[in-house]
Amino acid sequence: MRIAPGLHRIGSDIVNSYLVVDDEGITVIDAGLPGYWRMLTAELAAIGRSFADIKALVLTHGDTDHIGFAARLHREHGVPVYVHQDDMDRASLEVRKPNSGWGPVKVVPLTKFLWYSARHGGLKIPPVTEVTPITHDQVLDAPGSPRIIHTPGHTPGSITIHVPALGALFVGDALTTRNVLTGAEGPTPAPFTLNPTQAQQSLHRLAHLDAPYVLPGHGPTWTKGIPNALTQLQTTTNH
Repeated sequence: MRIAPGLHRIGSDIVNSYLVVDDEGITVIDAGLPGYWRMLTAELAAIGRSFADIKALVLTHGDTDHIGFAARLHREHGVPVYVHQDDMDRASLEVRKPNSGWGPVKVVPLTKFLWYSARHGGLKIPPVTEVTPITHDQVLDAPGSPRIIHTPGHTPGSITIHVPALGALFVGDALTTRNVLTGAEGPTPAPFTLNPTQAQQSLHRLAHLDAPYVLPGHGPTWTKGIPNALTQLQTTTNH
């Protein structure tokens, strides 16, 4: 699905994966669920590109609903997979997220999330064992020249990815625009966050960025810019 020139999404608002497309090729942001492989293939065909055009896959963090087709993309097409050094053990599934930090839960949204994940291969996630570690403030030599901003809290190695040329900020689970556990819409803290205080502090690194498009791991694209999103999130948190 085309969001803006050079910016595409595969999957759905429930679990997002994105493509940054320019003349140099494609950078994939997050790998969603294993079943997204078919959607990736279809999106490439729709925009007249192929797997050979994919030059990089960047993971916002190592949670299972973000690494879905990463191992396959590397294995079958040699695409390098980038993840922050502090989440390498999560991407390889050596470390699993504890069953904590859920926050409020409503039955219907939770059931929808679990059913959607299961239908798209979420019950069997391949580990990502061959990765390239990245660090804060690194600019990758990849389409879009994505800049890495370390925003720990959701996980130790959570990052936000800024693509200035597109006015795009991929926030992973630093915030959400639709809570998969409650259905609440608008910028809110993401569930399953390991260190909520650290996550909130990390958001200060984003406040000055020029990014009309805020693209979360879960929920629709926020098109009012990151300062507005952070204001909305602060209002929600205070209530």
